[in-house]
This record gives sequence, C-alpha cells and structure tokens, in this order.
Amino acid sequence: MTLVAAPTTRRPPVAHRSRWAVLVLLCTSLLLITVDATVLHIAVPALTAALQPSAVQLLWIIDVYSLVVAPLLIMFGALGDRYGRKPLVLAGLAVFGVASAAAAAAPNAGLLILARALLGVGGAMIMPATLSIIRQVFTDRRERAIALGVWSAVAAAGAAVGPLIGGLLVGIWWGAVFLINVPILLVLLPAAARLLPDSTRQRVRAWDSLSAVLSVAGILAVAFGLKEAGSGHLLPLSFSLSIAALGVALLVWFVRRQQSRPEPLLDLSLFRSRSFATGVAGVLLGVFALVGLQLMLAQYLQLVLGDSPSQAAVRMLPLVLAAISGGLIAAHLLPRLGMRATMSGGLGLVALSLTPTLGWGVEGHPVMLALCFIGIGFGVQVALLAASDTIMSSVPEPKAGGAAAIEETAYELGAGMGVAVLGTITTISYAPALHPVPGVKPTDMDQARQSLASAKAVADQVGGTPGHALMEAARWAFVNALHTTVVVSVVLLSATAVAVAMLLRRD
Repeated sequence: MTLVAAPTTRRPPVAHRSRWAVLVLLCTSLLLITVDATVLHIAVPALTAALQPSAVQLLWIIDVYSLVVAPLLIMFGALGDRYGRKPLVLAGLAVFGVASAAAAAAPNAGLLILARALLGVGGAMIMPATLSIIRQVFTDRRERAIALGVWSAVAAAGAAVGPLIGGLLVGIWWGAVFLINVPILLVLLPAAARLLPDSTRQRVRAWDSLSAVLSVAGILAVAFGLKEAGSGHLLPLSFSLSIAALGVALLVWFVRRQQSRPEPLLDLSLFRSRSFATGVAGVLLGVFALVGLQLMLAQYLQLVLGDSPSQAAVRMLPLVLAAISGGLIAAHLLPRLGMRATMSGGLGLVALSLTPTLGWGVEGHPVMLALCFIGIGFGVQVALLAASDTIMSSVPEPKAGGAAAIEETAYELGAGMGVAVLGTITTISYAPALHPVPGVKPTDMDQARQSLASAKAVADQVGGTPGHALMEAARWAFVNALHTTVVVSVVLLSATAVAVAMLLRRD
C-alpha cells in the first residue's frame, strides 16, 4: 500500500517524557470509555426505581453503549488511518462530553438509551486511536510491552471499576455516573490537542461507504436478533431469529467484499497470521466472560445477597485490584513465559476461578467470593495483555489503525455480546424456574419473570408473606440461572485456553 509519509525530519519522534505523558492521556480517555460500559451494572435497581423502564428498555440502557461502539470501531479505525488519528480523538472527546451531559439529564428511559448510543459513537471515535498512537510513539518492543500492559490493565480495570464507581455515585443520584465525565473531559480535550502527535495519513482513496454500512448493520442486526430472541419482549421468536440471520448474511457480504477489494476497509489478510487471529479470539472471549458475568454477579450481590450498591461495589474491589495488578505483572511475565503460556494460563485461571460458584446458593461466601474475583480479574488481564501485545506487534505501523480497530472491536463486541448472550441465557433459564407463588396474581408473576430486579419491585408492591415468598423463589430461580450461565462461560473459556495452547507456537 502506497503511503504519503512525511520525512522523518518533518515528524520527529516523540520525546521520551512526552511518550509517557501521551500514555497517561490515552489511558485516562480509555478509562472513561471502559468505565461507561459497566458503570450501570450496580445502578440497575436505582435506575428501575427512578425511570421505571420496561425489562427490554433496561437491557438496552445497559447494552446499547457496547453494541454501538463495536460496529463503529472498524469504520473509525479506517478513518483514523486515512485522515489522522488526532482529529478523531479530539472530536470523540467532544462527542463523549456532550453525550455524558445528555445522559445525566435524560428524563425517561427512551432518551437515556439515545444518549447512551451517542456515548458509544464518541467512544468508538477514540478507542482505535489509543492503541494506534501507542504503537506509533513506543517504537521499542520492551517499552511498548510495558505501555500495552498499562493500557490493557486500564481497559480491564475500567470495566471492573465501573460497578464500583456506579455503586458509590448512585447513592448520590443515578445521573452522577454520567455527569462526572464532563469536568474530566474539559481537562482532557485541551491536553490532547497539545500532546497527541500527528499520525501519517494514508493516501487519499475512494471511501467504501457500502462496506461501512454493511459492517455496522450486520453487527447490530446479529446483536439485536439474539437479544430479542432471548427476551421475547418485542418480536416473535421467528422474526428475531430472522433479523439475526440477516445480520449474519450482511457480515458474510462484508467479508467477501473486503476480500475482493484492492484497498479494503478492514484488512482481513491480518487474520492469515495464526497468532493475530488467536489473539483476537482471546480478547473476544476474555472480555465476553468478564463483562457478561460481571453484570450477573453484581445483581447476585445486590438482589440475592441483599448488599447495597456501595457494599456490592466494595465486594467487587478485589476484582478491580487484581485486574490492575494482572496487567502490570503480565508485562513482565510475557517475555519470560511467552504468549502461549501467558494467554492460555490466564484464560484457564478464569475458568478455574468461576467453578466454585456452581455450588453456591442464596447464602454468602465472602472469602471464596473474594478469591474468585481475584482469579477472574487477574486471569482475564494476563490473557488480554498477551493477546494485545501479539496483535499490535504483528502489524506494521501504517496498518496499526486497522489492527487496533479489530482488537477494539473484539473488546466491545465481547462486552456487548457478553451482556446480550449471557444475559439471554440467564433470562431463558430464570423465567421457567420461577413457579407461581400463592397470593401473587398471574399478571404480577409475569412481570416478576422478566428479571430479578422486576421480581423485587413486584415483591415490594405485594408485600407481606406473599411478597417475601415471591422474592425468595426469585432469588433461587436467579441462582439456578446463574449456574447455567457460569457453565457456558467455563466451557467457552476452557475450550479457548486449550485451543491457544495447541495452535500457537512456543515463543
């Protein structure tokens, strides 16, 4: 691919001190984006009480952010390579700030969903550039491994710390979880304008609008179809599955179009590298398990064990700390153990850490729960760092934006599909397990079967012995559904760990 690259004398390398300042700025931006993916997990009961969303609206409030980010990453990654990454980051920060203010002021569930979608647009503009700029300014492999370790720690820690921040802020006001972004962005925007380096632009070429539309529409259709097939709140099952099938067809069309074009929107030739493809799969499955299970476990802490939002946030603190330490330690483990051992070992640790939860009921297990959270956070982060380093090291700098977009798409698609798929499995398993309760009307039982949060609202409304019996039955139904979800996650993680160990060469 021919590039119009400016001579070295016109674009000097970033000074040593500036490189680390750029890393701090990028990681702060990334932290805001990843926190927003999970910040509402512990705020579900407060949101339900304040805005009274339907069950399907509540799922979309939580999930629309990641599902909007995922398909747009490919397009914005390509735009960053084409027109420069710095302008895209600056525009993304501005959009993210406006959307945060709009979300905080949303008077109803519908407008909050739209504001969360706009947050996703801003996040998608920023995220591919964070990895690409790291690849650009850290040319030394060892320094880059450290920088990617910090980036990866922030990415997973942001998803992990989201419920902690949400739990602390929701006690003040649910809108505070969004409004807190605004003053931070007012500082980040001028700092980014001053510190971020300009990137080499690719030569002007025809923009493939059809490919951009196919990628966005395909991913959204698959995600919406699967989510609606599981919940069944809006459309018949056959129609929901038809939408998902249409999404698959659009993605197949997108792939074939990329393969036939001399200058594709997404360079699928990168997947010919076994290491690159396996790294992307590891990112997808790792984040899938982390974010999807995090939502389920946050509800388990609050609605099954009876923790307040702040108590639940504190109980999840070991996961946050383990994720941060895992990313930093993994930067030192990777050169010694190699990608295969680091990545497969991390995924295997997550599967092992989830296994004890299969024997739990509605009673608390404070020590074992903390140990499980530590294993999940540390294992996911170790695996993600190994995958990220391999992905970004396997491509030349001009293709860094495309590779970053693929990795970030795996992150966000893993997050969105983790909530959608694992949430759907939980819903499908929960509703049939909640049997009729004497003294509770059939219409109330139907509402209680939508979610555990809905069951709590119904139980509070019914009150007395029937309300208590309904909540007890709902708690057990949710625990049984959670066991099913954990089994699916353990199988997927174990299979991926084995595949990594078999497919990747020893470093």
